[in-house]
Amino acid sequence: MSRMQKENGVQLKWLLVGIFISSIGNSFVWPLTTIYMHEQLHESLTVSGIILLFYSGANVVGSYISGLLFDRYNPRHLLLNGSIVATIVIALMIFFNGWPIYAFLLTAIGFFNGWIMTMINSYATRTGQDGRYVFNMLYFANNLGMVIGTTIVGPLYQYAHGNIAPLFTITTVLYLIFILIVFVHFKDGDDKTSGETPTVDITVDQRAAKMPKANLWVCWTFFISLCVIWMMYEQWSSNLSVFMTERGISMTKYSLLWTINGILIVLAQLALSWINRWYNNPYMLVYIGTFTIALSFVLLLVAKTYAWFILAMVVLTIGEATAIPTMPAIVNSLSPVAVKGKYQGILNAYSSLGKAFGPLFGGLVIGAASYHVLFVICAASIFVVELIILLVAKLKRQATKEF
Repeated sequence: MSRMQKENGVQLKWLLVGIFISSIGNSFVWPLTTIYMHEQLHESLTVSGIILLFYSGANVVGSYISGLLFDRYNPRHLLLNGSIVATIVIALMIFFNGWPIYAFLLTAIGFFNGWIMTMINSYATRTGQDGRYVFNMLYFANNLGMVIGTTIVGPLYQYAHGNIAPLFTITTVLYLIFILIVFVHFKDGDDKTSGETPTVDITVDQRAAKMPKANLWVCWTFFISLCVIWMMYEQWSSNLSVFMTERGISMTKYSLLWTINGILIVLAQLALSWINRWYNNPYMLVYIGTFTIALSFVLLLVAKTYAWFILAMVVLTIGEATAIPTMPAIVNSLSPVAVKGKYQGILNAYSSLGKAFGPLFGGLVIGAASYHVLFVICAASIFVVELIILLVAKLKRQATKEF
């Protein structure tokens, strides 16, 4: 372990193990929300969409608040306390999962999931290793956990005959393991040995740690871009299931798309880790990734058979694997040390905001027009985002300063 790792908190391997375990736990919660509320709690799809909006909205708030606090207080205490409360909430859902308590507890989970993810991303800025490699590996571990979780959650839910108590029991155990990892392997930084307000010197440093204007232009372009991208991306995980089933494609085949997505992301992250050794241009990865995410919606416009949906998912995954983890890595490199947590929190908040409004946005467009109009809007919006990123990078990149 390097000196920086000792002083600032955690070895990368434990960061990866932590996010892997929490990702499996999370994938036992969010994929079943809509179907559980609709089939077991007998609520409408509109109500389910509103609850998911509250869940993601709470995720935004949790991400932003924890990002601000990370730079000012003891991050280990913040992560431990947030994880403990999240575990208590999940444990309560083993026994209280009827209506409306389910909706309230799910919203609380959204807040603490945002809290925990931002804390992990902020810790990632302190591993002492190359930022792009760290964030690629985080994305790899997160999606590996998601692949495992989403692969087994469906059969477990079916085997339990719609009873989600066993799933929340498993999630509780996984979160307890995560808490143990944080307690044992996440260390305090030299200047954050208590939960008290930092010294005057640190506060002055934080006030003085202002981003250059060019850095702010690039970072805020990424924040807003991620919000738009995730809002469109959410159509894949929400409204596309109905679109496919209406064309005679089973839910099993739809679920298989996400297994393919997770496996490809894992493989892509391994490939990118190798490519990064020889080709050092993270902005190009953002350009390629954003373009291919938009292209996936173009393919949906002509998709008639299941093979087309597989092709569109492969293209989407290439874009997701290249652009999504690269943006936080660039933001990290452009953020002054004293406020890295703040900007990772803002990035996660904007991502969660896009995820929050995505299903509702898609539902409104489908209701007012059609799926094809939705796909056109999604593709066009991301292509516009691509052009804006290219323009801002061309005008501001040379003037940016890395930290």
